[in-house]
Amino acid sequence: MAYNFSQMNSFCCCFFFLLLVFCFNFSDAQKVPAMYVFGDSLVDVGNNNYLKISLAKADFRHNGIDFPGKIPTGRFSNGKNAADFIAEKVGFVASPPPYLSLVSKSSNSDAFPITGVSFASGGAGIFDGTDELFKQSIPLNRQVVHYTTVYDDLVQQLGSSAAQVHLSKSLFTVVIGSNDMFEFFKSDSDLAKRTTPQQYVDSMVLALKRVLKRVHYFGARKYVITGIGAVGCCPSQRNQTTEECNEEANTWSVKYNEGLKTMLQGLKSELKGMEYSYVDVYKVFARFIETPSTYGFTEVKSACCGLGNLKAQIPCVPISTYCFNRRNHVFWDLYHPTEAAARIFVDTVFLWHSTICNPDER
Repeated sequence: MAYNFSQMNSFCCCFFFLLLVFCFNFSDAQKVPAMYVFGDSLVDVGNNNYLKISLAKADFRHNGIDFPGKIPTGRFSNGKNAADFIAEKVGFVASPPPYLSLVSKSSNSDAFPITGVSFASGGAGIFDGTDELFKQSIPLNRQVVHYTTVYDDLVQQLGSSAAQVHLSKSLFTVVIGSNDMFEFFKSDSDLAKRTTPQQYVDSMVLALKRVLKRVHYFGARKYVITGIGAVGCCPSQRNQTTEECNEEANTWSVKYNEGLKTMLQGLKSELKGMEYSYVDVYKVFARFIETPSTYGFTEVKSACCGLGNLKAQIPCVPISTYCFNRRNHVFWDLYHPTEAAARIFVDTVFLWHSTICNPDER
């Protein structure tokens, strides 16, 4: 498998997106009839396995070494990822299956379960084209197209009225944006020649707003939208500096989050019946990095699997080495969390929901 090691940081730290996703009341969580997931590699549970020319795959060892059966599944993790743990929290045995796995099995209209589907794809962004480095992914706009197919199928299964009720109670998670950010700041990007960082961040927010309005039109009412975490603090970014966080990347993460919060507040008044949770991932991540021992971690800079400085010069590929105690590492590879980190972050969401979540989400 071919890799562009220096540029693969477009995956970087988007794990902090979804790890803090769910901020509704815990008793309400048990009432969620379905979960629909839109996003990138943080929550890709295998869609990219079905993309023939994509380089953004995790269908090889050592990925999945701690997953049941010890097999790679397409998750960018040593085991389960955040989508799995969130699904467990809301009462599901397993996370929603990848959309492409369902269409590959059957062309019949009843191919889709009413309990939810995952459209997430490693390398995806808000904008089309963020997958160029990896040859192929499913950008957010295409994920929504796939969702409309599932929507049509649900209407056929339940009838229009029942489908609307079902979807209005379902959870829609949106985990996206880091790949767009890194597309702008990568060394060979010409985007910076055409627009300023602020203009680019504003355009990201506007593009996401259009997507949310479209999903809302097709029945979604209960949203979880995550901000961007401190993406400059993951191993791939530290490796490019003096092992400290990349503050420029972090600064524009904050700028994006500010614009996103303002947009969501306005959108709620514009869209009838909209409920949302915005999660301040940046705040939680800061606590995590500052006091790692509180959460049982001893290594917050280096990846567990990879090669070179901080194990961040070469990704987690079959020739890489990996750490023995994956429980004490935050990062599995130079971009993604360990299973332990994903579990702890999701647990933290439910424990801290009253202080983490934006107060105007209900």
